[in-house]
Amino acid sequence: MSDLTQVEVLWLEKRIENRVRFGRIVKELMVDRHRRVLSFAPGSIFGFVRWTSSDFGTVISRIDILRAVAPGQRCSTVPYVKPGGEILLRLSGWLKVERVLQIIDAIETLGIDPADVAPDHWQHIHNRLSVNESPRPYTKARHQAWLHRRRVMR
Repeated sequence: MSDLTQVEVLWLEKRIENRVRFGRIVKELMVDRHRRVLSFAPGSIFGFVRWTSSDFGTVISRIDILRAVAPGQRCSTVPYVKPGGEILLRLSGWLKVERVLQIIDAIETLGIDPADVAPDHWQHIHNRLSVNESPRPYTKARHQAWLHRRRVMR
């Protein structure tokens, strides 16, 4: 059994799109032209976007920001993710998903990899999105404070 968290990404034109928005992939397996399995090391953070539609429009829009777990660690089950992950953020509905994607873009604009962002940032975004407030922006200073805290915690 592998200690990696595996994510199945799938693309069926105009029907299903499961994709990893960010994260450090350590292994990739091409299953067929529509499916790949991406693997993440324990402790790594990644963004997983799922979208499904029918003949009548979009059925599901969802984003999950997850932390890959080590073998034996407790985790939540998430479709297409084996064995599951620690959920840092889980939102559904296109407006919320789109807003989180914009936040990810803003973080990347700062030159910061979203996979390195403080986990508590992801855990608290939904509080502000649900009341239509703008979440506190992630800044370079906040990121430096997180990196310092992470070094001290080790």
